[in-house]
Amino acid sequence: MLVSDCLNTNTLGHLTIGGCDTIELAQTFGTPLYVMDEDKIRNTCKMYRSSIDKYYNGKGMPLYASKAFSCKEICRIANEEKMGLDVVSGGELFTALTAGFPAEHIHFHGNNKTPDEISFALQSNVGHIIVDNLTELQTIDSMAAKMNKIADITLRIKPGIDAHTHEFIRTGQIDSKFGFALETGEAMEAVQSAVQYKNVNLKGVHCHIGSQIFDIQPFVLAAKIMLGFIKQIKDETGVVIQELNLGGGFGIKYVSSDTPVAYDKYMELVAETVNTRCKELGLDVPFIFIEPGRSIVGEAGITLYTVGAIKKIPHVRTYVSVDGGMGDNPRYALYKSNYTSVVANKATLPADEKVTIAGKCCESGDLIQENTLIQTAEVGDTLAVLSTGAYNYSMSSNYNRIPKPAVVMVHNGNPRIVVKRETYEDIIRNDI
Repeated sequence: MLVSDCLNTNTLGHLTIGGCDTIELAQTFGTPLYVMDEDKIRNTCKMYRSSIDKYYNGKGMPLYASKAFSCKEICRIANEEKMGLDVVSGGELFTALTAGFPAEHIHFHGNNKTPDEISFALQSNVGHIIVDNLTELQTIDSMAAKMNKIADITLRIKPGIDAHTHEFIRTGQIDSKFGFALETGEAMEAVQSAVQYKNVNLKGVHCHIGSQIFDIQPFVLAAKIMLGFIKQIKDETGVVIQELNLGGGFGIKYVSSDTPVAYDKYMELVAETVNTRCKELGLDVPFIFIEPGRSIVGEAGITLYTVGAIKKIPHVRTYVSVDGGMGDNPRYALYKSNYTSVVANKATLPADEKVTIAGKCCESGDLIQENTLIQTAEVGDTLAVLSTGAYNYSMSSNYNRIPKPAVVMVHNGNPRIVVKRETYEDIIRNDI
């Protein structure tokens, strides 16, 4: 099953993405190869923008969470689509600024920003710094004072919600390295500290409850809890919170059994909750931010490999090895993440062979999928792993000193390279 509407097959029986034949892409650009459909990315950005306009009367902004996939071209696309940007490191910030992304629309996250990163953000006039702990709050105030600046900040709050995702990607419950907990009073302590400092301006509160979430209700509950906290802040300190960032985490379709909610439906139901709850609490509706990342680029991307060795172990399993692996897709090794795989040059044939897809790293755990159904594979076939646009390139590594793949963007059926393939010279560039 093709899990994304940017995928299709052609008369040759080949898998296509954005109108491009994947076999031709593999032959032209080599494998492994990340391929992204620019039109799907832009259409999803437009959907988020239009839903903000419709359900919040334009009083909000979607932020592309660039940790999902960061490079200069995606930053340019986000800017052209009038998105803000969520960055989580000095490297992501540098990428955005180098691409010309306006600093005032950048939100800088991170649970342990270094002094150098904080200084970089202040010097660059980043519009929003999301504060994760009291140590960081004090550091920002001190550094801003030395620069004669006042930093606009948002406090990251843990609303105490379990979003029912993998334990490694749940972030809204009390036992998390991120943010200030409501249950313990830590969040209000952070507010009271922030209003005492002279060089920070508390503008907003933020929450993020997890990733790859298919249920709308955790988001609805998070909005109710956060608005209740905004009311508490107003009552106890007199501070009127102007901005509410409700995070991201919207699920995508990796396999046929995944059932993501239509993203505009999420926006509609959460907006209804926000508007109703604000009336009940006597609050003006704050400026709303959301942080979609995976849902913008995930289904828009695939990874192409060339099949190498095939090893059949009778009554055990069949290994189909490819020329990539955990270096370009570590998510199965980390989370046992499910993917749909297709032999791209046989995409119209039945997927009737159960195999384990193995990578080329010297590591027994270097697997992309186990016991998955694909078309019968032969040496030299092109294998496509679908929905790899998020957290594949961005989490890739040079384990075993294997160069990272290129990234090709397709637009109106025309491909172009947006990230060059690494070379062996790149691997040793910083060696002394």
